[in-house]
Amino acid sequence: MTMCGQGGAVLHGWRRALWLVLAAAGLAGCGNLPPPGGGSGREIVTASDETEAHKRARIRLELASAYFGQGQATTALDELKQALQADPDMPQAYNLRGLIYASLNEEQLAEESFRRAVQLDSRDADVMQNYGWFLCQRGRYNDANTQFDLAAAQPRNRDVTKTLLAKGVCQARAGTLPEAEQTLARAYEMDPANPAISVNLADVLYRRGEYERARFYIRRVNNVPQLANAETLWLASRIEHKLGNTMGAMDYGNQLKQRYPQSRQAADFERRRFDE
Repeated sequence: MTMCGQGGAVLHGWRRALWLVLAAAGLAGCGNLPPPGGGSGREIVTASDETEAHKRARIRLELASAYFGQGQATTALDELKQALQADPDMPQAYNLRGLIYASLNEEQLAEESFRRAVQLDSRDADVMQNYGWFLCQRGRYNDANTQFDLAAAQPRNRDVTKTLLAKGVCQARAGTLPEAEQTLARAYEMDPANPAISVNLADVLYRRGEYERARFYIRRVNNVPQLANAETLWLASRIEHKLGNTMGAMDYGNQLKQRYPQSRQAADFERRRFDE
């Protein structure tokens, strides 16, 4: 599952230590259009069974997803209109429509699109997950958790850990840190190699004052140079500062200055703003 287009940077601007790359961790799948009737328990549908109308809709949807990925939201919407003209009951098209309208801050149209997608396919975990994140971004945390829970319960959800990751970050955003820790710990148990889970769990533990435990998870990321970034190095520096390890805090901070000298995190380190 991959996030369609601009929707990948879903956590941009929220909390300095949250390095959740849902573009990589996965929050959608709008470009992967299943054949009509798939997963229904009936005879498997093959390419020869695809109607011309559905084929046209699928191609338009793929084009819309590509345009959205390039930041061309208006062109993507035009392709979606043509997809829905060919097949008015395509849930993936409404899912992508919701993502696009959300990126344009057209909240009512976005929510209408997500609801229609869920109505058309009540078993699509990707749609529920995207809808849940949309709700979370707007502070509707209880509704968001409902969607995440529904997504996690779907047999067709091929990666429950990514649903749990989104839910845990949303809970942290809501300030319900014990619940966020529990959700992210469950995700970690299922996928300990996922760096996004480790970073977000470390951040939640840091915020709860569990500095030793936070250190364990952030080190797993920073020990792999290609995974470390300004956010992860700054979080590690702040954790070491809280633990009274001045040398460790300086070491991470100096790495931060060397690798990301123009970053806001490097500026915060220069000013020793560890506790802000």
